[in-house]
Amino acid sequence: MTKALSQSAPVTSHSVRATDRILPGIILMLAFCTLAPLLDVSSKLAAQAGIPVGWITAARFIVQGLMMAPVILLMGLSPVLGARALGLVFLRAILLAFSTFSFVSGLTVMPIADALAVAFLEPFILLILGHWIFGDEVGPRRIAACIVGFAGSLLIIQPSLTVFGLMALWPLGTAFGFALYMLVTRGMSSFMHPVAMQFHTSWAGVVICLPVLMVMWNGPLPQLAFVMPEGITWLWLIGVGFWACISHMCMTMALGYAPSATLGPLHYFEIVIAVILGYLVFHDLPNRLSFTGIAIIIASGLYLVHRERIAIRQRAAQRETARIA
Repeated sequence: MTKALSQSAPVTSHSVRATDRILPGIILMLAFCTLAPLLDVSSKLAAQAGIPVGWITAARFIVQGLMMAPVILLMGLSPVLGARALGLVFLRAILLAFSTFSFVSGLTVMPIADALAVAFLEPFILLILGHWIFGDEVGPRRIAACIVGFAGSLLIIQPSLTVFGLMALWPLGTAFGFALYMLVTRGMSSFMHPVAMQFHTSWAGVVICLPVLMVMWNGPLPQLAFVMPEGITWLWLIGVGFWACISHMCMTMALGYAPSATLGPLHYFEIVIAVILGYLVFHDLPNRLSFTGIAIIIASGLYLVHRERIAIRQRAAQRETARIA
């Protein structure tokens, strides 16, 4: 691949600068993959300490919003939302809250790596939804990769489904919710800075979550009832928002340096870190069937990235041909 690119493009100062920018992007993406599982670890520790899932979800938004406030001021971004963006920001926050709630619910009964691997069905769902909503081209090979990836998720879910029942399906909610979240993000990216988007989504999440939790303070749903954190549990709750903010800032910055086609394959490194942290902190290891499912999802995802790279090169060649003509 590198040899072909070097032969087809002259070495200019611009191409050297572009190459130099890719390395920071890769480093930042690897930082995201290393730090994001710490969010999952903090969530699971808080859940094990008796904090309901709803309050763990709210903690993510509260801490992340507080951390992002000085960032947007230092960057000179407006803290005020226009009417056009307000509805989309709240929709984005609802989808992120649902995704977070679903994932943390899954973590209460599954190893981190298992839940994360099922949530990694999101690119496949996003591919199908992108085709339906935006008319993105989806060929039979990509559809086949989606089917294979879903089969891999069943290998992961099946053992947990047998042991824990329908609770094991929660990470599927994360995959669907986050796919819709990414579609909304795609629609907003043309008129809102990603850092401002993250800030406003955080505070919209607070506005959405807190009234529900107040109403359900002593309600019949244990996932939404209030439990006062004690001792080190405060640290786990703060960690949920802290690691969410830091890791997603790393991803946002990475995409500013390197294209998503370059960074996409690195995202699966997050599962490796999740396996390691799950074992070190909780002594959890996916069983043989789950490891097989994880490998299938990773392989299918990497194939999707490969097909996307081919499509990008084809579109670039068509534009260049049209320009010359």
